[in-house]
Amino acid sequence: MALSGVDLRLARGQVYVLLGPNGAGKTTLIRILAMLEQPSAGHVRIAGIDARRRPIEVRRLIGAVLHQSLLYGDLTAEENLLLYARLYDLDDARKRVRETLDGIGLGHRATDPVRTLSRGMRQCLSVARAVLHTPHVLLLDEPYSGLDCRSALYVSRTIERAARGGCAVLLTTHELDRGLQVGDRLGILSGGRMLAEMWAREVSPAALRRLYPGALVDA
Repeated sequence: MALSGVDLRLARGQVYVLLGPNGAGKTTLIRILAMLEQPSAGHVRIAGIDARRRPIEVRRLIGAVLHQSLLYGDLTAEENLLLYARLYDLDDARKRVRETLDGIGLGHRATDPVRTLSRGMRQCLSVARAVLHTPHVLLLDEPYSGLDCRSALYVSRTIERAARGGCAVLLTTHELDRGLQVGDRLGILSGGRMLAEMWAREVSPAALRRLYPGALVDA
């Protein structure tokens, strides 16, 4: 999906929810911000740093959950996070890993191989991987997909903690009610273009549905 004229600014401590139907361009935008795709025009800056000129430095400031978990099935949940802790040269790695697993509701499965975890648990573990190094920017592409109520609650709490710690959070979803629940600011993307931006506290569910493309189908 080609993006056109998208100007997105994320503030530290803010959860920005990007809404839009399937095919709107949400994943493309997330992949560009995660530096997995190169835009043909425009600029990406993270913490004021030009991503194209200083990519290695910028990548260390980002945590991302995309459609691939980036987890190793034969390693345990704890071993997976310890591996990433070493990649980021984290101090007190084992303690940090345990706290992160407890925070996402997986402390009781720490020593289980990832291949034995449910899809929802693997999704939660992916979120734990993304926040482990306390990133400046957290990018989450449909993080609630496939989660039961309990897992979704842990993910929401993890997002809230990250934002309270000063992280700028961007997550995509097509679930309007979820967006209103977790977001501070909302954006609606459709056909690669930003249709509207608003503060979550200033819009009602009914008003959001009127703005949303294909609302009669997707709401």
